[in-house]
Amino acid sequence: MSLSNGKVYPVTVTNDGGDVKKPFKIFVGYDAKEDLAYEVCRHSILKRSSIPVEIIPIKQSDLRKSGLYWRERGQLESTEFSFSRFLTPCLANYDGWALFVDCDFLYLADFKELTDMIDDKYAIMCVQHDYTPKETTKMDGAVQTVYPRKNWSSMVLYNCGHPKNKILTPEVVNKESGAYLHRFQWLEDEEIGSIPFVWNFLEGHNKVVENDSTTFPKAIHYTRGGPWFEAWKNCEFADLWLNEMEEYMKEGKKKIEE
Repeated sequence: MSLSNGKVYPVTVTNDGGDVKKPFKIFVGYDAKEDLAYEVCRHSILKRSSIPVEIIPIKQSDLRKSGLYWRERGQLESTEFSFSRFLTPCLANYDGWALFVDCDFLYLADFKELTDMIDDKYAIMCVQHDYTPKETTKMDGAVQTVYPRKNWSSMVLYNCGHPKNKILTPEVVNKESGAYLHRFQWLEDEEIGSIPFVWNFLEGHNKVVENDSTTFPKAIHYTRGGPWFEAWKNCEFADLWLNEMEEYMKEGKKKIEE
């Protein structure tokens, strides 16, 4: 067994073929002003996952200390992980598959369902949104930018060992433009696999169709801002996030009492 962030995980799990599988690495973008969002996102994954996972926050301060991140923060970067997210293959030692996800997600389904869709022929897999936000600001007043492939990079399955992803060295991540990185310009279109939109269900944009289970969200993305911000406490699906937060808080309190 191994201990990570107070959570015990099995180190290995063996499938029928006798191959040993390590816990699936999930890198979550961390921003100091959204610590609670990170904790609730983490809780929602761990609560529902039937496979072993290792959840690792991408903290810019830690990356700077370790010499992996040194670029200055631009005016249009709404979070601390706007660019550091692209270090995911590097942080996974360019080996196997790993997920990057923004901290403003709430998972409602078993993470195994997402990994079951992995196809090794792709360098990455993501929800390929056609999304133009109506708002000019998001979250706590940050400027809402519009660009091609908007929100594609907010949740990405990376085939970290794919030759093309070895392009994402710290040097490239620290110097390349937002367009190059967020539009995945190091890849050809056919190297980008598609995931159903319900795994990156954009609050305020995507819609649930009554009696159509294929439209029910499996992971809600509070991309405009979530209930942890005062201005967005009444957003769509706020109740689901608040319920998850209460559960996380109760479990934390129980651990302290123990």
